[in-house]
Amino acid sequence: MIPLRPRLVIPVLALVVLVCVLLLGGYVRGDFEADHRVHPPVATDKVPEAVLDGGPVVDPTGDRPRSYRTPDRTIALTFDDGPDPVWTPEVLDVLRRQKVKATFFVTGSNAARHPDLIRRMVREGHEIGVHTFAHPDLVYQSPGRIDRELSQTQLALAGAAGIHSSLFRPPYSSTADALDDLSWPVVQQLGRKGYVTAFIDQDAEDWRRPGVQAIVDGSLPKKPGKGAIVLMHDAGGDRSQTVAALDRLIPLLKGRGYRFETVGEAVGASSTNHPVAGAELWQGRMFVAAVELSEAAVPALAVLLAGVGVLVLARFAAMLLLARRHARRRRAPGFRWGPAVTEPVSVIVPAYNEKECIAHTVNSLAAGEHPIEIVVVDDGSSDGTADIVEALGLPGVTVVRQPNSGKPAALNNGVAHARNDLIVMMDGDTVFEPATVRELVQPFADPRVGAVAGNAKVGNRNRMIGRWQHIEYVMGFNLDRRMYDLMRCMPTIPGACGAFRRDALRDVGGMSDETLAEDTDVTMALHRAGWHVVYQERARAWTEAPSTVRQLWKQRYRWSYGTMQAMWKHRGAVLDRGHSGRFGRVGLPLVVLFQVLAPLLAPLIDVFAVYGLVFMDPFRTAVAWAAVLGVQAACAAYAFRLDGERLRDLWPLPLQQVLYRQLMYLVLLQSCITAINGGRLGWHKLRRTGEVGTPPVAAGSER
Repeated sequence: MIPLRPRLVIPVLALVVLVCVLLLGGYVRGDFEADHRVHPPVATDKVPEAVLDGGPVVDPTGDRPRSYRTPDRTIALTFDDGPDPVWTPEVLDVLRRQKVKATFFVTGSNAARHPDLIRRMVREGHEIGVHTFAHPDLVYQSPGRIDRELSQTQLALAGAAGIHSSLFRPPYSSTADALDDLSWPVVQQLGRKGYVTAFIDQDAEDWRRPGVQAIVDGSLPKKPGKGAIVLMHDAGGDRSQTVAALDRLIPLLKGRGYRFETVGEAVGASSTNHPVAGAELWQGRMFVAAVELSEAAVPALAVLLAGVGVLVLARFAAMLLLARRHARRRRAPGFRWGPAVTEPVSVIVPAYNEKECIAHTVNSLAAGEHPIEIVVVDDGSSDGTADIVEALGLPGVTVVRQPNSGKPAALNNGVAHARNDLIVMMDGDTVFEPATVRELVQPFADPRVGAVAGNAKVGNRNRMIGRWQHIEYVMGFNLDRRMYDLMRCMPTIPGACGAFRRDALRDVGGMSDETLAEDTDVTMALHRAGWHVVYQERARAWTEAPSTVRQLWKQRYRWSYGTMQAMWKHRGAVLDRGHSGRFGRVGLPLVVLFQVLAPLLAPLIDVFAVYGLVFMDPFRTAVAWAAVLGVQAACAAYAFRLDGERLRDLWPLPLQQVLYRQLMYLVLLQSCITAINGGRLGWHKLRRTGEVGTPPVAAGSER
């Protein structure tokens, strides 16, 4: 289990908050559990005759339901489904200009998204009614769902304007005589909760957009002088005809002696909107604030997702193009670094408690094809690592013992004891192929080359986590190194397999302990000193990758944090000239983009995929996610082909993208938090198993 420390809890909470924001946004926008069913007409046996024959306002709160008719020459304009950020303000402008009050039956989702419009309605004297939260036909909903539709809408009203409404209109309702045996029990349930239900006398049918005059005609009372509750809409589509019709209808009815009132005023109610205070008010404000955060976050996240897409595709395109060019150039029949390098090499092996692996490491070096001396620096091991090496009795092997001082100090000590000018450094859990050292030092035929990065591979692939790292090493690290090599801005020589000129190391002061990524630090320092750093694909090293999530977390946390330290340390390269300036203005930005920003934002692809499956078109979302995976698979297949790896080892790739990417995101986010708050991170020693014995050269590795 990974320990639950604050720096781990914070990134996990950040991911949870992101998911909650997306869930809230999808729910409020009505994409989740959207139910557009409308029940067909059924019998009316259970509906009281007084209700069917009565007026449009039904009060079922008492022992006996009562109904109210609209008084003569009284018009109550009502607007359903809002508020809408485009059309509701225009409707309110007309009403203010005509000095008319109206009743707005709002949905809780729209009220929470546009609280400023609710506040304006209340401020200008209009009446607010409840029209459910998500606009479902309540006949199909359970009592619990009905309660949620009401309570969530009241929560939105409390947060938006500090009010509670006792006036209700069911979605898809019309006149009171349209009540039936399915809808009447719903009205009764609402009555037990204190709601008065308002139906209509006239339906303007503006939702059909029949034309301005048709809307005016449909809003007029059927009999001259009769009162009417008129249904219109201020949301749900283009309501320009409704706005235009209002400007004609109101003066027309005023000219005929009609007065305009809210529904509550028309039936003699003192007030249907009541102020709220205390816990209900603050709960509402928190809910509206959360919705506003979601409304702002979702578009911002969509923009970030687009940026991630551009970064990912740009990286893939660059890797494919440049890696292909790199492979063609290095594999061309006439390519030579220069005269063959045959001089002896010193191999430095820093070791701290490596008893499981060290014998395999030293034996693999002793079986090499190139003349070498082996310097094993025991960094204060307590498990007999140095004794194991000495017991091997191999010629040309020197064991240097030192108190535990850290890997950089061990490497520097090894260089001090080395007799040769070409230095190879490797980890104590790594094994070399017989030709690795010979291939690794051939680029030194070019006097400009100060260091060479080898081709590190995962040797323990028998578990899923090892298979994921194998894909990452081949696709992410080695394909990247080809690109960086061609652009002359290699950021890291892997600690598992790298070679240096002694003069180059002397120029940069040796290995530094100022960062936790001494390999990245020294590579950047070499660029700043004017040395070239290249990649040698044929120099293969097989390393033991972490075999548990806990071990992987520790390793990548150190890598990520150390890389950030190295970038900050060498930030001055941006202003340098020559080779150092090129690295600063090309290499450092690429590291920031592809090793920090892109991995940090990459989980958005998966988060939005889940969001799309739940809230949007699942088929189109699945196709889009599959397309992204297809691009990654194509790049991975090409990388495997370049490295001579078996394509069938790519089968864990989809699962890697779903799970492994989230783990790397959490590691990187934790590293960023550590860097921001200035925390210090210690060296995390990984437990070894000794699984990588002899170099596991697969068929097809030789090209």
